[in-house]
Amino acid sequence: MIGKQIKYFRLQKQAKQEELAEYLGVSYQAVSKWETGASDPDISLLPGIAIFFGISIDELFELPYEEQMKRIENMMLNERRISPDTFDQAISFLEERLKLDPKDLRAIGNLASLYNHRARSDHELASDYAQKVLEMDPDDKGGWVDFLEASGGVCGDEWYDNHFEVIRFFEDLLIKYPGNYSCLYALLENLIADGRYDEALPYIEQIKKAKKNHQYLLYTGDVAFGKGHTEEAKEIWEKMIKEFPDIWQAHCCLGDGYAKLGMYDEAIAAYEKSYDMQKKPRIVEGLCSMAQLHEAHKEYDKAIKDYQRLIDNLKEDYDVTDGEQVDRYVREIARLKGIKKSN
Repeated sequence: MIGKQIKYFRLQKQAKQEELAEYLGVSYQAVSKWETGASDPDISLLPGIAIFFGISIDELFELPYEEQMKRIENMMLNERRISPDTFDQAISFLEERLKLDPKDLRAIGNLASLYNHRARSDHELASDYAQKVLEMDPDDKGGWVDFLEASGGVCGDEWYDNHFEVIRFFEDLLIKYPGNYSCLYALLENLIADGRYDEALPYIEQIKKAKKNHQYLLYTGDVAFGKGHTEEAKEIWEKMIKEFPDIWQAHCCLGDGYAKLGMYDEAIAAYEKSYDMQKKPRIVEGLCSMAQLHEAHKEYDKAIKDYQRLIDNLKEDYDVTDGEQVDRYVREIARLKGIKKSN
């Protein structure tokens, strides 16, 4: 492990192996062996190594950058809730990395993900408590507001429920990155969600030019559907499959369209197709949508099978057999079995 740290700090310092070797009075081959793990430096050299890099000896024995990052990323995937001490340690490590390299995109991204993870955990707890309030008093305004906020529900106040700030952000970002597909994607999703259909139209033309895929047809259909032209929307969504039959996401989006139209069997078939046509590792959007549709139609056994397939997918495609990624689906299966038992 110390060899990885030596290499990390040497690269941060932009020093050559020869420079470190000369400072310590050893050969550069010795430094190379340390960094590859073939041997470790003599303990008497540790103070000199620390001085060369301008760090403490303790820092030489901390987890290397890559291992720390993987530990944090795996923790976010596998832990439903992260303890405050562990959370603070991860934040501290990432912030220290940014002091060394303010443009470390991975560190910045993991900071955002960590705070989002904590927010989701807190919202889950808040939702549980708020539900208890409403079960005792369904007219309690505080419980009502807390539950909707924690669960991402619609409260009925347009100024609060809309995505005005998100839309404004991506409109500004498109000025900096004109024609950027990711920005257009996010902007269109939120404009359409807010019913701002006419404003979406010019951005649909832009996304059509940005990438040749089904997305512009999806949004064109969404606008038609939002304006009440359901048959036109159906035709446009089905056109996605005619023009882009080999894109699994197009089939999944068609499933979403059929679900909006109340075409239950067709939606299930499209979701199934979107999953079956993928190569491993497969993305599970279709299976998640199927589980929700089956539950909505009170087909609990089918929904349970969908969640079991999600668990199987984690094992077969990602070699994941435990942790929060699996546990979330196990909880859903237990919840559905509880509903079946009570009916």
